[in-house]
Amino acid sequence: MKPALTWIKHLRTMPLATALAAAALAAQAGDTTPAQQLERFSTQAGAAGQAERGRIFFTSRHGAEWSCASCHGSPPTGAGKHAATGKAIEPLAPAFNPQAFTDTARVDKWLRRNCKDVAQRECSAAEKADVLAYLISLKR
Repeated sequence: MKPALTWIKHLRTMPLATALAAAALAAQAGDTTPAQQLERFSTQAGAAGQAERGRIFFTSRHGAEWSCASCHGSPPTGAGKHAATGKAIEPLAPAFNPQAFTDTARVDKWLRRNCKDVAQRECSAAEKADVLAYLISLKR
């Protein structure tokens, strides 16, 4: 094939490749942002999340053996480690982990699971808003 024909053939496949790459990036990015999650929990709670209350909740024990900080660290800006299994955990603060709180289903799953470990119950929308306000407040 002549070089000009190869170039033309390459141009025809570029839109498909570009569309596939964009779709892959969108799938990685998730369906939401930490700010949207904070707004969602604040709306459910009927009040804005408060970072200081979130910090206190995050670092305190609530009747169980662990606090959030037991696995995520205090502050949760570096890699954590599960207290029982030793499994590595990515930083929780969005400024230190761009993927944190960008997938609604994952956010709901892990908050439900971790609240049961820490508080021995599901967390209220107000508690989720407060903790998320705290996590978003942590900057580089």
